[in-house]
Amino acid sequence: MFDPKAEAMSRDERAALQRHRLWGLVDRLLVAGGLQAGRLRDAGVKGGADVTLADLHRLPFTTKQDLWDAYPLGMLAVPQDRLVAVHGSTGTKGRPTLVGYTKADLDLWASMCARSLACAGASAESVVHNAYGYGLFTGGLGIHQGAVALGATVVPMSGGMTGRQVKMIADLKPDVLTCTPAYALRLGEAAAETGTDLSSLRAGLFGAEPWTEELRTAIEAVLPIKAMDIYGLSEVIGPGVATECLEQNGLHVNEDHFIVETIDPETGEPVAEGEAGELVFSTPTKQALPLLRYRTGDIASLSHGECNCGRTLVRMSKVLGRADDMLIIRGVNVYPGEVERVLLGTGLVAPHYQLVVDRRKPEHTGLLVACEAAGADAAPAEVLARAVQDELGLTADIRVLPAGTVPRVEIGKAVRVVTWESGEAPLPGLG
Repeated sequence: MFDPKAEAMSRDERAALQRHRLWGLVDRLLVAGGLQAGRLRDAGVKGGADVTLADLHRLPFTTKQDLWDAYPLGMLAVPQDRLVAVHGSTGTKGRPTLVGYTKADLDLWASMCARSLACAGASAESVVHNAYGYGLFTGGLGIHQGAVALGATVVPMSGGMTGRQVKMIADLKPDVLTCTPAYALRLGEAAAETGTDLSSLRAGLFGAEPWTEELRTAIEAVLPIKAMDIYGLSEVIGPGVATECLEQNGLHVNEDHFIVETIDPETGEPVAEGEAGELVFSTPTKQALPLLRYRTGDIASLSHGECNCGRTLVRMSKVLGRADDMLIIRGVNVYPGEVERVLLGTGLVAPHYQLVVDRRKPEHTGLLVACEAAGADAAPAEVLARAVQDELGLTADIRVLPAGTVPRVEIGKAVRVVTWESGEAPLPGLG
């Protein structure tokens, strides 16, 4: 562990720490004024001492819409001259979300990413090949800072230039790979195509997009690693909010700094432990942009079961999908990840696919699933369609396309869902 005292403290100790830090968060928000302060006062909160952890679910939410409305930096809780960095993402539908950081925020973020790397078995002796994108996106610089804080050697490759990436892994012999899961697959394929030895790798931290256990199996088939999930979002801090350890049995949430809840995305009410719900985070130790009960839109479950690694932090499941990414196809609600799970679970499909929401006919929405066969022989489309129907109750038009047809990701996140409203098909072979 990077910080054993924090990561393995008792639940009672951690609850006392969270309560104290929550009081401080509420007091700071009230002093800063603005949207969150106004909502707290409307809820009858005059100070942090008015709030307990048990009362947290009664306090007002913060949403991405609030950040959009306050663009670019209207929700800061510190003077702008205290910022040392700005990060963010294009966000949903290309709308920008920007987040400011103080020096203390960057130090916190670095330590959270160091915890994440330690979860994957990294140490000061490790070499970390970092293929997350550098820039406004939080992935590259977040992991970079974490590797430096851990004392490891970091190779700041960023995304793209796949041939060069493979050569650097072969030459510098890193033991840890960090990138999106889709790009990990691409690197594994590229190494196989050239016969390059990547056997120095031992572990990978893959995030920035939801991915399934079936995709984990596919990654571990093309790379000599244990593939682990890392979770974060720029509004909360970036990567390092939660991470799988070598047990690969849920993501440990760094709840001494990020108080997490799960709610029903429709009603906003809490859901029971182990039940899937929308993740909501409060950030009691952030300075520049502290958020109270921020609704992430990500769907997952929480559990407090013991982990063999010794960490006592609450664990979240892999993200099942986003509340706003749910597809409604002829009355059936489905997340893209559920289709991925079924397709890859058949063993007939390569880990490259794209869901095409067909809206060319206004009277109904259909779903075309473009995929590639796992082997030389074409997978029977009717078998795949039957598996999707049996598992999800979803009628889909499966198209098994020639190898290399489905786009591979080189930079950024994989595009798993596209919409076809008119004109030519988004992929050859779908017409």
